[in-house]
Amino acid sequence: MDYRQLTQDEINVLENNNCWAENWDSVLVAEQFKPYSFHRVMFYGDIRLGKFEKQVEVSKGFFKHSGINNATLRNVTVGDDCLIENIGNFINNYNIGSDCYISNICTMETTEGATFGEGAVVSVLNEVGEGNVILFHDLNSQFAAFMVKHCSDKVLKDAICRMVKEEIKYSTPDKGTIGNNVKIINTKEITNTVVRDDCEISGASRLSDCTIMSSPDASVYIGTGVICENSIISDGCSVTDSVKMQDCFVGEACQITNGFTAEASVFFANSFMANGEACAAFCGPFSASHHKSSLLIGGQFSFYNAGSATNFSNHAYKMGPMHYGTLERGTKTASGAYLLMPANIGAFSVCFGKLMHHPDTRKLPFAYLIAYGDIMYLVPGRNITTVGLYRDIKKWPKRDKRPKSSQKSIINFDWLSPFTVGEIVQGKQILEALRKASGDNVTTYNYHEYVINASSLRKGIKYYDIALRIYMGAVLKRAQKGGFFAKPATDVGLGEWTDLSGLLLPFSEEQRLIDDIKSGEIDNIPAVLDRFSEINSHYREYQWTWTYRLILDYYGLAEIDDAAAERIRTDYVQARRAWIAEIRKDAEKEYIMGDVEEEVFNNFVNQLDQEVEYEN
Repeated sequence: MDYRQLTQDEINVLENNNCWAENWDSVLVAEQFKPYSFHRVMFYGDIRLGKFEKQVEVSKGFFKHSGINNATLRNVTVGDDCLIENIGNFINNYNIGSDCYISNICTMETTEGATFGEGAVVSVLNEVGEGNVILFHDLNSQFAAFMVKHCSDKVLKDAICRMVKEEIKYSTPDKGTIGNNVKIINTKEITNTVVRDDCEISGASRLSDCTIMSSPDASVYIGTGVICENSIISDGCSVTDSVKMQDCFVGEACQITNGFTAEASVFFANSFMANGEACAAFCGPFSASHHKSSLLIGGQFSFYNAGSATNFSNHAYKMGPMHYGTLERGTKTASGAYLLMPANIGAFSVCFGKLMHHPDTRKLPFAYLIAYGDIMYLVPGRNITTVGLYRDIKKWPKRDKRPKSSQKSIINFDWLSPFTVGEIVQGKQILEALRKASGDNVTTYNYHEYVINASSLRKGIKYYDIALRIYMGAVLKRAQKGGFFAKPATDVGLGEWTDLSGLLLPFSEEQRLIDDIKSGEIDNIPAVLDRFSEINSHYREYQWTWTYRLILDYYGLAEIDDAAAERIRTDYVQARRAWIAEIRKDAEKEYIMGDVEEEVFNNFVNQLDQEVEYEN
């Protein structure tokens, strides 16, 4: 914007309205500036003012003329048609955009050395450990998970630190910034904070060293009593009702509310946190905690709902390294049973105590882990056929509140994928090996320190086989319809798969990214984020490569011809019908117990009846 000096007549008007300047020559204005809507304003340092012509809606149906009243400004730029009034202390070193409403605040200031929350290094999963996640505005769940997973690789860590520092240096403003169409009212203190477009801050207590990544189609709301320090809040978030947050990253469309407290934690895509607290927690997409007595500490979560009195604190520290659990894509049932599910709808959960010593328990996925006294029972595969899993499969994609323009974190909603099905294959092999070793004429089987009832083992094999046939048939059907039903053109996808907090990928691709960063082939943050997106864009291709090999091994084939494809399709249809029948049984059991109203039950059964539409 081009600015000019004030005319003497304009200065006279301002002074008649009880305005004062340390030096009127340092107050520059837009060509269309008019001084009549300024009252009791003190100007210090360099001031830049736009034009003030529009009315500003301060409450529904209540409009006031834009302007500045009852305020002290120092080194401030104000855009067009803002209304700034009743500033108790001052606004110092800030650039304010156009069409903003700032009223009844105490202090807004940028001090020397401000970082705006960018570049802080926090330690998640280990609250007293060395920092492993760098907070910055373009962080997503994949990059954060990647940092945590490989934090012991010093060369990689140093390369990432360098790239992040360069990105921050390039993008960090020289003073605090308020974007366009921002509303800040009844707020005590805003220090060293960047507020992007269309954000509303109402009644907050203190925002210090923060970046708020609001945007027109994904605005951010900061509410009453909030204290937020050294943190970054992403597009579409809501932080309200006396939340206290320090050294945190809040991803897109998250809600933090009702007095929740958080320290050195990260929250991604559609997470909901209320009442409880988090410390050193990695909360991936769709993590939720609703209860006052819940503490998420030193754990990794996603697609997870923390029950009442959930407490991951571990105060029985020994002299050796501290252990932390991972409830990634997991759910704890109301009865207290943990569901061991390496899946997008609930991957494996690690329970403190015995399970922590035997991570191989992960290889019995979709299982219940139930304790009776000193005995731990495993019920493998049980959750595959529950109403809860079926509803989760349907609901998660619908609950993604992020607009297309602000979906930094990648979320793959496939509940059966090479990542989960790989665990199912291993789980089935383990159960078959146990049965072969101990025979069929036993009542229980022992797996490490866990007990599996014979009936549970037989059903587990059955449920795993149902899931395998559903998966293979579904992928084959997609390949036929997509026109890539042939021998895979690439070997990428073979071998182990992994989950980077929502991104499902072959581990070989993760290793390729590591190698490219360490070699300097990838040397900037946009390139890293583009690589994540590129991998995700090839998901179906890589999935077909992995699944093609699975089909050959499962059916003992040399290739998939038309006859084999028809057999796989028949198995797929039968498996789907068996799966739906088991889910119907689970629903009927719940209805008979009186836990579900008849109308709800009938609607659910009708939904199951429509599943035949997905067979073709």
